[in-house]
Amino acid sequence: MRYTVFMPFLATTLTELYDQEIWQPDFIVVSADAYVDHPSFGAAVVARLVESQGFSVAVLAQPVTNEDFKSLGEPKHAFLVSTGVVDSMVNNYSVSLNRRTEDVYSENGKMGRRPDRVCEVYCKALKKLFPDSPVIAGGIEPSLRRLAHYDYWSNSVRHSIVYDAPADLIIYGMGEVPIMELCHYAKRNVPLDKVKDIKGTAYLTDIHAAHTPVKQAILENDTQKFRLLSSYARVVSDKKIYAKAYIEAKNANRNKGLIQKQDNEKYVVVNAPPQPPTTKLLDFVASLPYMRTYHPMYQHVPAIEEVQFSVTAHRGCFGDCSFCALNYHQGKAISHRSDESILAEIETITQLNGFKGYIHDVGGPSANFHVGQCSMTQKGGSPCVEQTCIGHKPCKNLNASHTAYINLLRKARAIKGVKKVFVRSGVRFDFCNMDTTGEFLNELAAHHISGQLKVAPEHVSDNVLRLMNKPPHAEYIQFSKNFQRATRRAGKEQYLVPYFVSSHPGCTLKDAAKLTEFLMELRYMPLQVQDFYPTPGTLSTTMYYTETDPRTGEKLYVAKTKEEKAMQRALMQYRMDKNRGLVVKALKLAGREDLLKQL
Repeated sequence: MRYTVFMPFLATTLTELYDQEIWQPDFIVVSADAYVDHPSFGAAVVARLVESQGFSVAVLAQPVTNEDFKSLGEPKHAFLVSTGVVDSMVNNYSVSLNRRTEDVYSENGKMGRRPDRVCEVYCKALKKLFPDSPVIAGGIEPSLRRLAHYDYWSNSVRHSIVYDAPADLIIYGMGEVPIMELCHYAKRNVPLDKVKDIKGTAYLTDIHAAHTPVKQAILENDTQKFRLLSSYARVVSDKKIYAKAYIEAKNANRNKGLIQKQDNEKYVVVNAPPQPPTTKLLDFVASLPYMRTYHPMYQHVPAIEEVQFSVTAHRGCFGDCSFCALNYHQGKAISHRSDESILAEIETITQLNGFKGYIHDVGGPSANFHVGQCSMTQKGGSPCVEQTCIGHKPCKNLNASHTAYINLLRKARAIKGVKKVFVRSGVRFDFCNMDTTGEFLNELAAHHISGQLKVAPEHVSDNVLRLMNKPPHAEYIQFSKNFQRATRRAGKEQYLVPYFVSSHPGCTLKDAAKLTEFLMELRYMPLQVQDFYPTPGTLSTTMYYTETDPRTGEKLYVAKTKEEKAMQRALMQYRMDKNRGLVVKALKLAGREDLLKQL
């Protein structure tokens, strides 16, 4: 298997379309990111996948004015809005709500090409200018906002995004399977704004226009096909109801859709999720003729640097960390590519300009979650939703074999022209600990890191780790010892770089001081600290908003004021002179004056 690399970029102007004798494109992909024709960018994947089905596709990247939106005309079938690799609000604002100064997904990293709430802005503009053209939106932004959700930036509960963004349909999660179904409808010339039954999609309707199964669910409260959640009005009025609705949605049956009433007798209908993409489909998507770089109309797009020489080996994550939206977006089941597909892509990368022999990553959301590890998942095709696979307490059915991933890495580093294959997408250290053979960690230490391995213990307080659904602190200590042994065995000098989060819901000043004590023992102070960022769709965000653990109803302390957050952050950067006053105050409030002697 060999991939084609040097193919033309997709058309971005009318002139380019006309040069190909295309007078009206079948689809126009409207991208919130600069046009980077690489499989790590959702807009490129969607565009190339649609093109592979025999349609003409044009790309409209980061439009700002009405003239920009009109520059490619009106598509025959639909506008496909790709809202970007990163949520626009996260991309535009820091956790302290300060405007960021760089957008690595735009030309030269400049801000200003991506509006706040880009999904709403793009959909409204397209519907105003092209009222008869279907608009279908996808990406992480609409995916995580498909139901009523707490919005950190406005400090309010907002409607489902399809209430505010006039898309005819949104695609949630990883979109390949729904996109393929939409293409099947388009081939039959079915108007795509009339298609409402595709799994992995959501839309807005009223009871008069609703399909029969939806009407039945609304009138009967619950049916075999749909579950009715508490309405927007109810979740806004009561945080307990909000928390209950979140848990109901998170634990929903994979074969059931969800319905939630918004305002004005409008209902958002979230169809059941599709089956995860097969290995065959992922291999096909990876083999499409990407140019693997940014369009020549740009001087540079910084985001390419992280991914140009990297390979995505799998999708999905069964980690279920409370603060992470990946599980909600990509799903719990692991979908992996074949070794042949991955190795073929690496061979292609070795021929790219600028390649110096180093594959920067072969991984996914968690690199060593390479294949589905639960026999129940593999047989049934969909994961258990009631239990947690791994986290504070791993499931007894979890199979921690790393054999398939080890074999892949060995094959990858044997490819001609490859000097080293790094694993940079992060490894789950608790999952490594479960591999009692130690083979993977030995392999990792000997061949796949360069001096430092970044890991994410997140905290040291077992109470905070329980709320995060992360393993107890003892697991990290054990991994650290195992890593040191593996490093010595490899005859190398290598170090762990732990990553911690401050101000997670449930983290008190005493918990934060405990982390300070641990950092002092290590004689380590992180140069950068990440405050907990409440983003839509996560359990931790629900904890932040409701100040409870929605699974148990337990009341939680939540650091919300600037001073509370600043003290927890300062305790992690205890050596900095500018933090001394905050550190002293925080340690006194925590009853840990004993640590002041060590400053």
